[in-house]
Amino acid sequence: MQNHEKKYLSVKDYLVSGETFELVHDTDLDFLKTFPQPKAEELPKYYESQEYISHTDEKRGLFLSLYQLVKKWSLQKKAKLILQQHGEVGSLLDVGAGTGDFLKVAKEKGWQVHGMEPNKNAAKLALEKGIDLKASLNDFEGKQFDVVTLWHVLEHIPNLEETISKLAALVKPYGTLIIAVPNFKSFDAKHYGKFWAAFDVPRHLWHFSKDAIKRLFAGNFELEKVDPMLFDSFYVSLLSEKYKTGNKFSLKAIWIGFKSNLRAKHTKEYSSHSYCFRKVK
Repeated sequence: MQNHEKKYLSVKDYLVSGETFELVHDTDLDFLKTFPQPKAEELPKYYESQEYISHTDEKRGLFLSLYQLVKKWSLQKKAKLILQQHGEVGSLLDVGAGTGDFLKVAKEKGWQVHGMEPNKNAAKLALEKGIDLKASLNDFEGKQFDVVTLWHVLEHIPNLEETISKLAALVKPYGTLIIAVPNFKSFDAKHYGKFWAAFDVPRHLWHFSKDAIKRLFAGNFELEKVDPMLFDSFYVSLLSEKYKTGNKFSLKAIWIGFKSNLRAKHTKEYSSHSYCFRKVK
């Protein structure tokens, strides 16, 4: 462990393996690292679960039904955000596109859509919706886009510095980059601690603060706007309560989600944020 790193918390993988991982705090950049990080060839096995919602269109059960309902609203909000931020419809690359729902909505609104998704099952579902996804960022080498988005994806990607460099190359001059990630400094994160579902080790390799995101992207981008993702506190709290107590649905979790958003009105530390950047060089 380096001088600017210290142990933060031990966290269990509640979704797949049951293994325990350490969260290490990088005090220079103010973000957490999952340790040990699985090798690239080992990572796919940690996503092999029917309960991993980002890779499924499943609607069975109250929780999944609610998730899909909120997801529809959220997709429209994301489409509105990229248009407001960029100013006009153009070319769009969605990194970690999942089952292609965001790109499908964007395409319907006139965007020229492109996407990357390494999970074969998710990409297959996207293709059934008319969205053809590539498996790697390397497939877009030499190309540039008006808007590049990563909705809760950056925390999953190994080789963080290399990925940020690739993202900078993919955005056109004065183009838009939007990053959405969980915030480990939120009230719900502190309340649930080792049970906080957004730690999601080892699928989440990095755990960001607002300052960390600003510092990591400062070289090529100017931060123009930070938006709260209000529904995330409820979704994450429901999952966290499940991990902590075994309850699949909990009114207490709804209260914690509401309380987290209420606290964040003053602290500005929401459960998740979306960061809107402009490429300046």
